[in-house]
Amino acid sequence: MKSQWTITIVLCWLLLLPVKGLTASIDRNDTLLSPLEKRVAYEINLAREAPKDYAPFLEQYKKNYHEKLLNLPNETPIITKEGVEALMEAVRFLRSTKPVPLLNLSKGMSRGARDHVKDLEQLGGTQHRGSDRSQPWDRVNRYGTWQKVIGENISFGHNQARNIVMSFIIDDGVPHRGHRKNIFNPDFRVMGVACGEHPHYKTICVITFAGGYLEK
Repeated sequence: MKSQWTITIVLCWLLLLPVKGLTASIDRNDTLLSPLEKRVAYEINLAREAPKDYAPFLEQYKKNYHEKLLNLPNETPIITKEGVEALMEAVRFLRSTKPVPLLNLSKGMSRGARDHVKDLEQLGGTQHRGSDRSQPWDRVNRYGTWQKVIGENISFGHNQARNIVMSFIIDDGVPHRGHRKNIFNPDFRVMGVACGEHPHYKTICVITFAGGYLEK
């Protein structure tokens, strides 16, 4: 059975630059983002706005675990590293976590994320570094300027928005829970989202985060 996973990198550098303005947001009628991408953004903000209320959604996953096998409806079964223990640890985290500011959706950051999705679609990789050697901050800077801190999460194999976000929060097999830290980082104020079709792991979603962003 082919296992699938979520991969992330936490990229946090402090820039001695002030945030000069609000990022552009994307409304529901904007055609830049697909329905899945908009739902992913919605789920991230739902978790950030009310972590305690999000905990029951994770608890419902418990019935889908069979030892270390996670079998979600309409998705390929996943062999986890930690099993249900990681799920329950995530539930405890949510119950003890305070809300953090909502994230605005950035057009430029979403375009930067889409560049990486297209790269991974063509090459079939799982890395954060692009085939042109670009890093997440390079890609978002093609369309604007990121500010203060930056991070990136990448999901492979999940085709539903809630499953994508929950996989980041559970963060199975990642000792320092880097995906989760990105989701709940209070210093992040903007995000970009892009999803596509990976040749090996089916659905792929790249989410970039930053403390601020100036659109070109």
